[in-house]
Amino acid sequence: QVQLVESGGGLVQPGGSLRLSCAASGSIFSMYTMAWYRQAPGKQRELVAKITRSRSTNYADSVKGRFTISRDNAKNTVYLQMNSLKPEDTAVYYCNAVTLGGNIYWNWGQGTQVTVSS
Repeated sequence: QVQLVESGGGLVQPGGSLRLSCAASGSIFSMYTMAWYRQAPGKQRELVAKITRSRSTNYADSVKGRFTISRDNAKNTVYLQMNSLKPEDTAVYYCNAVTLGGNIYWNWGQGTQVTVSS
């Protein structure tokens, strides 16, 4: 079973930036579409961004133009660069591999907390 370890979260002021990382164990990372999700208190987990094997990307409307997903297959790591952060971006952020149908492949990691507040 692949293990996912998210990191890079923290407390940032509105308008600030953070870069999240997600490291996956195992050598087949490059075969999967990878995605970032987030879950705010009292809300369902939502898809934020995804990147395919060929590095095509998709973003939720709420983060388009502000967030950038990327991957380094040699390091089995997917990144989320978050700029122009807003208080509504506050959530726990998770990564996972995702199927075409939107199902996830692996158990969730512990996530990384992002708090946007002045």
